Amino acid sequence: MAAKPDWDAEQYLRFEDERTRPSLDLLQRVRLAAPARCIDLGCGPGNSTELVAARFPQAEVSGLDSSPDMIEKARKRLPGLAFDLADLAGWSADSRYDLIFANAVLQWLPDHAALFARLAAALKPGGVLAVQMPDNLAEPSHRAMAETAAEGPWAARLAGAAEARVSIGSFSDYRRWLATAGCTTDLWRTTYVHALNGADAIVEWFRSTGLKPYLDPLPAEQRAGFLARYRERIAQAYPAEPDGKVLLRFPRLFIVATRAAA
Repeated sequence: MAAKPDWDAEQYLRFEDERTRPSLDLLQRVRLAAPARCIDLGCGPGNSTELVAARFPQAEVSGLDSSPDMIEKARKRLPGLAFDLADLAGWSADSRYDLIFANAVLQWLPDHAALFARLAAALKPGGVLAVQMPDNLAEPSHRAMAETAAEGPWAARLAGAAEARVSIGSFSDYRRWLATAGCTTDLWRTTYVHALNGADAIVEWFRSTGLKPYLDPLPAEQRAGFLARYRERIAQAYPAEPDGKVLLRFPRLFIVATRAAA
């Protein structure tokens, strides 16, 4: 069996400031006075874990990710913290947490009704599940991925690529699922607007995330062709501003769920 393609931490960190901002916004809404045990699920290269550790310096903070490259970068960045290589789809907590932080990761996992119930069950009484998920499948950036995949010599190879990321639920869905799990929930949606240096920058942004299910199955020559056609669509969908920048709209869903105290 071929090895599963890894995530590229260096590519991801090319837009570190922009990618870290939602973590900051999410963390600001976590109302915990002195948590003892926190975990960052899908920690990536440790940029979000670093925020959690700085916010709660007295806590035991750990991170988990399925990517060896991401875990390697996180360990180098934060050598004093524990980082584990594990697949979140099969992960279960060995004991309960005061804070489970999950920034831009749960959109890759199916069956959110069961997933959120499992995560809520891993909280201590009064603990918090803090989640941020991209909500941009209807944006031109992602419509262009599916349209490009459906044309050209790669169409058969990429027939199921769009299904790699699930369509996330509604406000009502998450409130209902978490209420059933014994949590009160704070929900909101924010659209970030990133001024980037042209269509190429948008392509580079998504190469480390949304484009991976489309690029990973392709041989190198088809990958280059796919990216060229995708860039053409992006250039049409995101016209340049007078200063040459393009504006990437990026909606995100935020969830802060607090488990009832005992």
